[in-house]
Amino acid sequence: MRTLCASTLIGEFFVIGFAGLVAMQMSDLPTATIWTVSGIGMLLSLLLCGMLTRPGGVQLGWLLQLALIAAGLVVPTMFFLGVVFAALWWASVHYGRKIDAAKARWAAEAPTAG
Repeated sequence: MRTLCASTLIGEFFVIGFAGLVAMQMSDLPTATIWTVSGIGMLLSLLLCGMLTRPGGVQLGWLLQLALIAAGLVVPTMFFLGVVFAALWWASVHYGRKIDAAKARWAAEAPTAG
């Protein structure tokens, strides 16, 4: 699960950065505000890569997905991208857990050497 979710979060890191650039051109918000919010989102996406196996890591990832969708209030395209990344996040968590369970099952069934 960790690999799939981390890949999604790294993709979000770049999308948040590019959305900050777009927001500078499209929004009347101060540049400092845009980069503070974008920077926090980018930092959170990187920190979450290391927190995925800890309690609450996946739930924080869902909060980041909601924040990406809410970013559509400033950059309308983010409504679409936020939903796409939320779907990717769901798939990463869902299928990642299935893969982890299958790996554990295969490891338990493997003959022990020596």
